[in-house]
Amino acid sequence: MESCKTVTTPLVTGEKYQKEDGTQKVDGSMYRSLIGSLLYLTATRPDIMFGTSLLSRFLQSPSQVHYAAAKKILRYLRGIFSWASKKQATVAQSSAEAEYIAAAATSNQATWLRRISEDMERKQEELTTIYFDNKSAIAITKNLVQHNKTKHIDIKYHSLREATTRGEIELKYCSTEEQLADIFY
Repeated sequence: MESCKTVTTPLVTGEKYQKEDGTQKVDGSMYRSLIGSLLYLTATRPDIMFGTSLLSRFLQSPSQVHYAAAKKILRYLRGIFSWASKKQATVAQSSAEAEYIAAAATSNQATWLRRISEDMERKQEELTTIYFDNKSAIAITKNLVQHNKTKHIDIKYHSLREATTRGEIELKYCSTEEQLADIFY
């Protein structure tokens, strides 16, 4: 798996895993070992928790589909170079504000990665796109005037506005249905 092609999501989107899926069964001990290793990784990688716990339901009689899905989680882990999962330090007064704050953190991370690329003489010319499923959060970014609904937002989160003004970050709307990483949809 060292030279495998990476993937952007831990599981196939929309796939319904079943006990009997019509495919050939695989070696149960090898599958259990792989799932055990993935469960160990979930202690430090909560982004794979859902997929790993879903696939752990099939430890008794795994099929090729289940084994391929577990290997996809490994391919996902190989492609990740930066991730985070934490509570926001600030209490947001709306979902738009919460998304705006999260996007500011994402923007800061993207800016940091762009600077590293520049230091390695591999400047990124194209914009970094951040996808939102909240049009109000995008509107907050584009409106540079402080309004009653946004004037309380801490100044440090407005780095997102600065990054879009500098032409480094681009914000695009993406409906909730199209959010591939949203496991709760």
